[in-house]
Amino acid sequence: MRLLKVATCNLNQWAMDFDCNLRNIKESIERAKEAGAVIRLGPELEITGYGCEDHFLELDTVTHAWECLKDILVGDYTRGILCSIGMPIIKGSERYNCQVLCLNGRILMIRPKMWLANDGNYRELRWFTAWKQEDQLVDFELPKDISEALFQQSVPFGYGYIQFLDTAVAAEVCEELFTPVPPHAQLALNGVEVFMNASGSHHQLRKLDLRLRAFIGATHTRGGVYMYSNHQGCDGGRLYYDGCCCIAINGDVVAQGSQFSLKDVEVLVAQVDLDAVASLRGSISSFQQQASCTSKVSAVKAPFKLCQSFNLQMSLSSPLKIRYHSPEEEIAFGPGCWLWDYLRRSGASGFLLPLSGGADSSSVAAIVGCMCQLVVREIANGDEQVKADAIRIGQYTDGQFPTDSKEFAKRIFYTVFMGSENSSDATRLRAKTLADEIGSWHLDVSIDSVISSLLSLFEKLTGKRPRYKVDGGSSTENLGLQNIQARIRMVLAFMLASLLPWVHNKAGFYLVLGSSNVDEGLRGYLTKYDCSSADINPIGSISKQDLRAFLRWAASHLGYSSLAEIEAAPPTAELEPIRSNYSQLDEVDMGMTYEELSVYGRLRKIFRCGPVSMFQNLCYKWGGILTPSEVADKVKHFFKYYSINRHKMTVLTPSYHAESYSPEDNRFDLRQFLYNARWPYQFRKIDELVHDCDEEKVAAMNSQDNGKVGPTLEHGGGMGVIAAGSSDPKTGL
Repeated sequence: MRLLKVATCNLNQWAMDFDCNLRNIKESIERAKEAGAVIRLGPELEITGYGCEDHFLELDTVTHAWECLKDILVGDYTRGILCSIGMPIIKGSERYNCQVLCLNGRILMIRPKMWLANDGNYRELRWFTAWKQEDQLVDFELPKDISEALFQQSVPFGYGYIQFLDTAVAAEVCEELFTPVPPHAQLALNGVEVFMNASGSHHQLRKLDLRLRAFIGATHTRGGVYMYSNHQGCDGGRLYYDGCCCIAINGDVVAQGSQFSLKDVEVLVAQVDLDAVASLRGSISSFQQQASCTSKVSAVKAPFKLCQSFNLQMSLSSPLKIRYHSPEEEIAFGPGCWLWDYLRRSGASGFLLPLSGGADSSSVAAIVGCMCQLVVREIANGDEQVKADAIRIGQYTDGQFPTDSKEFAKRIFYTVFMGSENSSDATRLRAKTLADEIGSWHLDVSIDSVISSLLSLFEKLTGKRPRYKVDGGSSTENLGLQNIQARIRMVLAFMLASLLPWVHNKAGFYLVLGSSNVDEGLRGYLTKYDCSSADINPIGSISKQDLRAFLRWAASHLGYSSLAEIEAAPPTAELEPIRSNYSQLDEVDMGMTYEELSVYGRLRKIFRCGPVSMFQNLCYKWGGILTPSEVADKVKHFFKYYSINRHKMTVLTPSYHAESYSPEDNRFDLRQFLYNARWPYQFRKIDELVHDCDEEKVAAMNSQDNGKVGPTLEHGGGMGVIAAGSSDPKTGL
C-alpha cells in the first residue's frame, strides 16, 4: 500500500488585505502539518485574494504577493509538506494567474493557469494572460530578493507535473476543470495520481451539484485523487465564495468541507491509498491503451517520498454521502454569512432595515436574524475570531459577549416601519411581530407630515396639487405621489442609520439594507432612489418564488412563525389609497405575475433569447392555454417595460449574487440602458409569426372540414429551450 495523507482548505480571504490573507495561509499550513498531511492545497490567488480586480494591474500587488510568499518560505512552514499557493506572477511582460508549488523552503515549479474564466462574473482576461505553451517547461528567473532569500535562482515554469519517488502530483486551476478537454485527462494518462484544484468559485443557488459532479467525474473513469480548495466568504464585493473544499478518490468523495461558515480557516484532511488508483487504472483496458500512446507532459523530478507503507495505525478515509443544502437553506446561510463578513470588515456597528411587513423586507430581516443565530452558535462552539468581532461590533464590555441571538440583534439591528395613510394595520402589525421575534430595535414612524409638506411646497410653486388615480387623478399624478412616498423613506432610512447610534450613545454608523428582489429589478418595478437604494442588498439577486419558499422554511426552521402569515399575504407596495373597491397589488401593477417574470428572466439571460426567440419558445411552452397572439402580447409587454426601466440597473444597490438571471448592470449583465422601447423590428417579426400561425390554423381547420388531415401547427423555428409539457392552468407555467 502507498498511504498518502493530504489536506485542503476553505480560506476567508479579503482582497488586498495581505496581513489577513497571510495569517490564514500560515494557519492552514500549520493545521495541515499537525494532522500529519504531506500535501496542502490552498485556493486560487489566495495571497492577494481573488477579488482584487483592477488592483491586479498594479505592480505593487504582485510585489506584495512575492513578499508574502518569501515570508512563508523562509520560515519553517513548508518543511516536510508540499504546498500549492496561489498568487499573480509577471513573467517578461505578461501577467499570469499561478499556483506556486513549494517544498522544504524551495519552489519546485510554478504552474500558470491555461484556461481563464471570462464569463458571468469573471473577467480574468482583463488582468491575466493564459499560458499556451503546453509542450515544455521554461526557466523563470526569480525576483532578486526572493532568489537571495531562497538561494535559488530559477524555477521551472509552465504546464507540467512533479514526479516524486513514489507518486506524481499536478495542479489544475479552477476553470480548467470545466473545459471540454481538461488538463487532468492528459495528466492522468501520463501517470499523475494526485490532482490539486485551487479555485475561486462563488455561490449561486443550486450550483454546488454541478461543481461536485465535475471533480467526481474527473476520477471516476480515470482514477486518481482529486483535491479541491476554495475561498469562503465575502472578499470585498458582491460575491460570496462558498467553500466546500473536498477530497475524492476514484469517484468517491472521502472528505467534504462546509459550504457556508463564519470561520476564517477550515482545514480538511483525508488519508488515501494510491495503490487503489493504480489498481483501477490497471483494470481499464482502454485507459492503458490510450496511456501507451499519449503525448508526454513535461515533469519536474523531486527526490522525495510522500507516501507511507502499510500501517494499521493509519486508517483510510471512507466514502461519504455528499451533503447538499436546500435552496431555502442556501438563502438563509449564504447571504447571512456574506452580511457578517461585510459588517465586521466595513467598520459599521450594525444594520438598519426599512421593514414594511411585506415578503421582501421580511426576508431580509429573517436573514439578519439567521446571521445573529450563526454568530451566537459559532461563539458557543469556541470560535475566538467570531467572538472578538461580535464583542467589538456589539460594543460589549466587562468581559460580556453574545449568548442569545435576540439580545445580539437588539444591539446591532434597527428595523423601521415607515407608514403612511396608505399603509394597512395588517402590515404594521406583521412588521412589529417579526421584529419582536428576531429581537431588533423596532421603530414605527408616520411619514404623512413630510409628504404633506412636500405637496404643499409643490402646490405653492405650481398652483396644482396632484391626486391619486382612485380620487380622479391621472396616471402621471398617481405615479408621482407614489414616488414621493418611496423616496422619502430612502432619505429617512439613511438619516436614521447615521444618527440613531448617536442617539443611543453608540459609536459608529449603521448600514442601510435594501430589499428589492431580482424579478423587480428585471421588470424595473421599483422607484429609482427609493428604499431599493441602500448600502447593500442581500436578496437583490433572488427571485420572488425562491423568497416565498424561504419564508415558509424560515417560519419553522428559524423560529420566526409570523413569516408564514407574511408569505401568504398578496404582495402590495401600499403606495395608493385603500378603498372598499380597490387595493393595490404588485402583479396587477406590473401586468404580469412573478412566476411569469422568472420565466422571462431565465429565457432572456440564461438562454440568451431576444424578443423573437422568446416568443417562439413560449409558444411551445404556453401553447396549450394561450394563443400565439396572447403570447406575443405578453412578450411585448415584458420587453417594453424591461427596456424602459433598464436605466435603474445602473444605480442598483450592490447585491449578493445568487441567481443566474440577475440583471445586475455592474459586471454580470452588461447591456445598454437606453433602448428603443418600441422594438419596431423585433415586434414586427413577432407580428409576422403570429399572422403565419393564424393562417396555418385556418388552413388546418379547412382541411378538417374537407375530411382531410391538416398540417401540424408550428410556431416558427423555436430554439427548443423549454420543452412542451403540462402547465399550470392559471399561469401557464
